[in-house]
Amino acid sequence: MNPLYRFASPSAFYPLAGALIPYFAWVAGLLALVGLYLGLLVAPVDFQQGQHYRILFIHVPTAWMSMFIYFIMCGYAVLTLTLRTRLSALMMQALAPTGTLFAALALITGGFWGKPTWGAWWVWDARTTSTLILLFLYIGYLALENAIEDPQRADRACALLILVGSINLPIIYFSVQWWNTLHQGSSISMTAAPAMARVMLLSMLTLTFSAWAYTIAVALVRVRHKILLRERAAQWVMELGATPQVI
Repeated sequence: MNPLYRFASPSAFYPLAGALIPYFAWVAGLLALVGLYLGLLVAPVDFQQGQHYRILFIHVPTAWMSMFIYFIMCGYAVLTLTLRTRLSALMMQALAPTGTLFAALALITGGFWGKPTWGAWWVWDARTTSTLILLFLYIGYLALENAIEDPQRADRACALLILVGSINLPIIYFSVQWWNTLHQGSSISMTAAPAMARVMLLSMLTLTFSAWAYTIAVALVRVRHKILLRERAAQWVMELGATPQVI
């Protein structure tokens, strides 16, 4: 058996997740400190937006991560429906609350940036509206997960919801190109030089990697609890002597 396949088993993944959590937690904390220092104290004042542009150092990473987490959940949804792997469904459940958090933060920080920029806390802009739909998809996933008592039925229903909602991801990404929108276009391109100072880009990317490490750390914590809840009747859980708690 391929060694990687072995960790698809909850009993094998549980100790691995426990060993990885401290490393990702420390990386997330250190990168957050570095990113905030660069963004708040080192990055220059923007000549057009002044000081308030610094909210983008939080807004952009949270917006990126809200989409990236949903994309990863789509991958786990495919595995849940095709291979019926227990761990993939549990990983979806573990990631959903963090995706919800980042989507909400993206909308809130976007409002703080939009008020001095557009003169309004909220506009029915194509990107803000599609991001709001993403938040509703996360909330709908959490509600559906808790509404169905049978775990296997809940796993399949939630996986289908995630895949149906995936159509929203390209809408969010391409919205500034497809529609006449107030939202500014991307300042980072794979084919062109970034339209921002290097220290600004470094701060934004550092905080993005911090959010990524944080997501992994909290997802591993959450999935370990969910493994104990789902596998509480298994012999290996009984041998651990662990008491699963609903979180």
